[in-house]
Amino acid sequence: MSSGPRNDDGGGRLREWLGEWTGGLVLGAVVLVLGAYETVTTEVFNGSRSDLVIVATMTAIAVALCRRAPAAALAIAWVLAALHLVSGVQPMFVEIFLVAVMFGTARWGRAATVVAGGMSIPLVVAAGVATLVGQGYDTFSASPLGQRVGDLFYASSTGGLATSLAAAGTVLAAPWLAGLTIRFALRARDSRASQERAEEQTAVAVRETEQAREIARLRDEQARLARDVHDVVGHSLAVILAQAESAQYLPDDPAALKQTMATIAGSARSSLQDVRQVLSAPDHPVATRPLDTLVDGVRAGGHEVVVRELGTARPLPPELEVTAYRVLQEMLTNAVRHGRRDEPVFVERHWPDDSLSDELRVEVRNGIEGAGETTDRRGSGLDGMRQRLGAVGGRLDVRRRDEDDATTTFTVTAWIPLGPR
Repeated sequence: MSSGPRNDDGGGRLREWLGEWTGGLVLGAVVLVLGAYETVTTEVFNGSRSDLVIVATMTAIAVALCRRAPAAALAIAWVLAALHLVSGVQPMFVEIFLVAVMFGTARWGRAATVVAGGMSIPLVVAAGVATLVGQGYDTFSASPLGQRVGDLFYASSTGGLATSLAAAGTVLAAPWLAGLTIRFALRARDSRASQERAEEQTAVAVRETEQAREIARLRDEQARLARDVHDVVGHSLAVILAQAESAQYLPDDPAALKQTMATIAGSARSSLQDVRQVLSAPDHPVATRPLDTLVDGVRAGGHEVVVRELGTARPLPPELEVTAYRVLQEMLTNAVRHGRRDEPVFVERHWPDDSLSDELRVEVRNGIEGAGETTDRRGSGLDGMRQRLGAVGGRLDVRRRDEDDATTTFTVTAWIPLGPR
């Protein structure tokens, strides 16, 4: 089963190789056929016919390599020029296909190959002129393929020679410039395509970031809503439970029992109202009542609450007011649920009066049994307080102390910053 992917991969490499080499090989084969024909039909002036075979073969190889190995193709072209100058081998018309090498150096060559190709243009022209001067202009008309072209290079005057030089330079320079133009045009196209892909990827990243932020916002809102419902319902149920338990210790007095039931109904009604506000306006904190109403509800359940306020109270911004209210609400809920009914609950609010501190400190202390629990088993109450305080730059401290009289005190302290965060 694993041989399939390997075969597919090998087939893909083969197709890629054929695509890169096919054009050059086909053109090289055409040049080889034309060179063979010219070798057979050409009248040999200098050297032997085997020299023409070598020239035709090297020309075909250079043309075949112009796509995949332009530097090697250019080197072969220079070897041919040296062969004409040094060995006196007569030029062949088929060598005109070396213009493909000039195109390949500019289109596919490295930077050094491109420069070398451009510098070769005047040097090749000079080498051609030297060959013609040394061997005579008739060498171009030695084969039927070059008879008409040879007429262009046959000149007895300076003007005719200049025209021939200009024509030869144009023939070599045109493909080199064409290759360079295509090279930069395709590079610019690829650059634009890369830029478009980058812009598209950036747009996708922006959309994903916005979606992630929206998901995070919804999760935060869900967590805030859960904390609000937990605080409201938990506190109200704790107070209602305490009030209901205290009713069994009341004397046989219908009026007192009626008052207790009215208090329970008021607590339940207030809880329902808070829950409705939390659920109906999740983008705006529930309107808070004075902090003293929380203390009054706990006292109505039969718990003694001792309140101490230090410093000068000041109005709080809505966000901090809600935080202070909810934190104190959860503190009192824990005190009612886990505290001893025969000991008071101490509530202290310390307002800052100097520049050394700009925090409101809220502390609730109550007694619990030595083996008693400090909060609900999942710890959502303390975690909720920490999250609320952390959102406004505050902090929470929880301490439990075993006293000498075999009782345990549990103290929860919250610091709420009143200045800018």
